[in-house]
Amino acid sequence: MDDARPRRVLAACPASDGAGVRLRRILAREGMGALDPLLLLDDFVVTDRRGSPPGFPDHPHRGFETLTLMLDGAMAHADHLGNRDLVETGEVAWMRAGRGVIHAEQPVPRDGRAHGLQLWLNLPARDKLGDPAYRRIPAVRIPRLDPAPGCRIRLIAGDLEIVGTPTRGPLTEAASAPLLLDLALAPGSEIELPTTPGWRHLLYVHQGAIVIADHRIGRHQLAEFDDAGRLRLGAATQGAGALLIAARPLAEPVVHYGPFVMNTQAEIDQAIADYEAGRLTD
Repeated sequence: MDDARPRRVLAACPASDGAGVRLRRILAREGMGALDPLLLLDDFVVTDRRGSPPGFPDHPHRGFETLTLMLDGAMAHADHLGNRDLVETGEVAWMRAGRGVIHAEQPVPRDGRAHGLQLWLNLPARDKLGDPAYRRIPAVRIPRLDPAPGCRIRLIAGDLEIVGTPTRGPLTEAASAPLLLDLALAPGSEIELPTTPGWRHLLYVHQGAIVIADHRIGRHQLAEFDDAGRLRLGAATQGAGALLIAARPLAEPVVHYGPFVMNTQAEIDQAIADYEAGRLTD
C-alpha cells in the first residue's frame, strides 16, 4: 500500500479576534468552502497580563458547529441556552449553532497560559436552522491509544481500528461524522493511520514538526492529503503535537459573513436581519 502524500500545505496567518485575542488562523485562500467540511481553524494562546484579559464576549453564530480543544489552561463558556461551563486542559467543547446561538468564551490561563484549537465545521443545508446544542467532553471520556512507542492518540470523534480493537470516540453529534485525532509523538517516533476513500484528510501541527512522505509539516501548518493509501507520520527531532481531521466533504455552496455560514446570500441577509431584530435564537 502506498503512502498518502500532501496535496498542499497551508500556513496559519496571524490574526486577532474577539476582545484582543491573538491567534493563528487557517483559512484557505479560495474561501471557507475549500477545505469542506472544515471552514476554519484557530490556534489561540492567551497569557496572564495586567488589565482585562482578552476573550470572546457575547457574539452570535448560525449555520455551523464549533469544536474547541484545550491544550493548556481552560476556557469558560456561557450561552443563551443557560449553559455555564469550564473546559479544562485536555477537554473538548462541541457546540452546534444551528439556527442561532449567542455565547461568550473566556480563556483562563493555568500557570500563566491558555492554549487551544477551535474548528468551525460546516452543517449540511438541512441542519443549518436546526436546534442549537452544547456539550463538554471530559478528558477521561476520550479514549487513549498507544499504537507504537512514543505515540499517543486521543480519539475525540469517529471510529478507529489501529491496535486490534475497534474504538469509537465520544463525540457522536457532529453532523459531518468526522474522525478527529489528538496526536502526540515523541522525537523520532512514527505512526501509521488509515485513510478513507472519498474523504478529505487534514493534519494541523501545533507543536514541533511532522515528516510525511519526505515533506516536513512544521508548527502552525496544515497539510491536506490524498486518500490513496496509508498516512505515515514521523515526528521530527523535537517531537510533535497535531490534530488530524478527516471527513467526507458536504459538497454544498458556502456563503460566509462574519459569524454566519449559510448556503446563499439571501440566507446570510436573513441571519443578519434576525440578529439585528433580536430573533436570531427564536
